[in-house]
Amino acid sequence: MEKFDAIVIGAGHAGCESALALARTGNKTLLLTLSLDAVAFLACNPSIGGTAKGQLVAEVDALGGEMGVNTDKTLIQLRMLNSGKGPAVQSLRAQADKIEYHNQMKFTLEKTDNLFLRQGEVTDIKELENGDKLIETAVGSKFQAKALVFATGVYLKSRIIIGDYTKECGPNGFSNAMKLSDSLKKLGIKLLRFKTGTPARINGRSIDYSQLEIQKGEENIQNFSFITKKKPNNKAVCYLTYTNLETHKIITDNLDKAPVFSGLIKGVGPRYCPSIETKIVRFADKERHQLFLEPESLSTNEVYIQGFSTSMPVDVQEKMVHSVKGLENAEIMRDSYAIEYDCIEPTQLLPTLELKGHKGLFFAGQINGTSGYEEAAAQGIIAGINANLYLKGREQLVLKRSDGYIGVLIDDIVTKGTNEPYRMMTSRAEYRLLLRQDNADLRLTEIGRQVGLVDDKRWKIFQKKKRELNKIFALLNQKYKVEEVKDFYIENNENPPRESVTIKDMLKRSNIDAFKINKKFHIFEKFSYEVINEMNITVKYEGYLKQQLEEIEKFKKNENTLIPSNFDYSKYHGLRLEAIEKLQEIKPLSIGQASRISGVSPSDIAVLSVLVKKFIQENKTTEQ
Repeated sequence: MEKFDAIVIGAGHAGCESALALARTGNKTLLLTLSLDAVAFLACNPSIGGTAKGQLVAEVDALGGEMGVNTDKTLIQLRMLNSGKGPAVQSLRAQADKIEYHNQMKFTLEKTDNLFLRQGEVTDIKELENGDKLIETAVGSKFQAKALVFATGVYLKSRIIIGDYTKECGPNGFSNAMKLSDSLKKLGIKLLRFKTGTPARINGRSIDYSQLEIQKGEENIQNFSFITKKKPNNKAVCYLTYTNLETHKIITDNLDKAPVFSGLIKGVGPRYCPSIETKIVRFADKERHQLFLEPESLSTNEVYIQGFSTSMPVDVQEKMVHSVKGLENAEIMRDSYAIEYDCIEPTQLLPTLELKGHKGLFFAGQINGTSGYEEAAAQGIIAGINANLYLKGREQLVLKRSDGYIGVLIDDIVTKGTNEPYRMMTSRAEYRLLLRQDNADLRLTEIGRQVGLVDDKRWKIFQKKKRELNKIFALLNQKYKVEEVKDFYIENNENPPRESVTIKDMLKRSNIDAFKINKKFHIFEKFSYEVINEMNITVKYEGYLKQQLEEIEKFKKNENTLIPSNFDYSKYHGLRLEAIEKLQEIKPLSIGQASRISGVSPSDIAVLSVLVKKFIQENKTTEQ
């Protein structure tokens, strides 16, 4: 039996980040996966990022993770979503080469020191008396480690559904894990049953692109990773089309055959990424729904129909696809399907992603009830970081809601739980103007350095950016006379000033930004796009940013009021019974986390604050 410092089960996006974080911080790490062909596999859409998800990727990158780096290596198109809106909701979205993304990530894992990649199905887990974990595989191999990260994705007792056809397997026909769920139950872990799905893939040569709207990429934008210096290279385009009334009629005429309505599907599906049949029923007044045609790779002709997920029988699927403009003669290469799987109730976890009452046992990714590659990677890196800190005997990392989208994501699932696959959205982040994609490195790189994951190369790049920002902000007080800027103001539909103005004054005008100023006066030419953009946003939104910083200071008071682990809620009569039950179940780390638990009222929090302070004071007196 071989011993390791840590074992990571599952090599999806959560497992890859966890394993890399552990190995890169010096731990002998085993990464076990059902299939080496499924490492970092893009089982659903061939894209990384998107609204709120782009922020997650940037934060993973800032902490020293790999998803952003790998996306930059393998992207075939890059766009900034919501570029016409405010910076708080702007997010990068890349079309990744599905085959190359897998290949590059697998190669990165294979060449990483301290990391051992192995194919095998884990069937059982035991906790030993000394705190170590013992796992066994289907072929009888046994491995022991001090820390264990579960990142099993959607593979636990998973089955795919197409019409009345079902098959026990994972995504894309990969094998699943049929025994591990029972082992988790033996540890006292509560499981949920969720469902997700994927649309059909069609042959690109059979698409009539002349009827479709083209969606091109952008090049003069930032990369996903803060250490990527090469400009994005758009090698492919996407196309836009729509469902129509004929599509909707085909679906409504066949609803009795839809497993999501017939009762064949038992798992709970994602509200924010529903199947097309669910959309048609839920939004019956809509005459059409948007569909994106996305190339899966430069080395295949398969095209993904984003927004067309279904579990209808194959004959119905074919009619649905052929009813869409441009797809009249489309050749289906892979049928659409739904997939059900086991996951855990995430309120059983601490904000560190460690299982309550089980030291050294961490969970990350879709096993925690979330959906999406980016959400998985975000949890994966935190689980890996905290497993390493656990092994080192150091205090574990808890990112606050004010630190990043990762903090919001984890706080939401461990505090409130989820009754459907959880998806990150900008609306979930109350401090989203501060938690932008462009400044993720300024928020989190120092934390990544402290936990040992940000290497010298990344740290050097980060320090250089900070120096450049200091230099560019020093230029803002440079003055220009009225005659020097008059024409510039008029060209940009602004009333000319009556006296000399600084660069900062110009930036405060709605129709003027740093890039326009640079084009006219060449003042920022030695600075990178990222530095200019960061300064531009900071100046333009100065008032709003100051307001959010003040809100965060108030928020931190409750977050910093920690609740002792031995505080017994049942002993105090000032709290309502429902509040006591919820608090005992969640065991919040702070008054702030307690305030976000469903069923705990503001009056309960007021009482709890007093009781906790009294408890701490009494214990100090006893110790003295």
